[in-house]
Amino acid sequence: MPRPTVASLAYGSCTVIFSTFAMLLLSGTSSGVGIAVVAVSALALGLLVAMTVPRPAPRRLVAVARPAVPEPVRATVPSPLREPAREPVRERAAS
Repeated sequence: MPRPTVASLAYGSCTVIFSTFAMLLLSGTSSGVGIAVVAVSALALGLLVAMTVPRPAPRRLVAVARPAVPEPVRATVPSPLREPAREPVRERAAS
């Protein structure tokens, strides 16, 4: 049997209290047997409400794909103060 959650205990308790109060006011009973019947009925109703409260779905572990961290781009920019490097001149061979 699953353990009751805080929500189910709260709903069941509130149901017992408010239904007892409402049934005693509406029935107008003052005998011991009538009060006992109202109390047992309220407890049964509270138990029914506590057991039918929807339970939270069990948590599933899900692997989260993390975005790849891009490598920093290292650009080499020639300094304006230096002369650009010159390529050696390649001459065509005489044919």
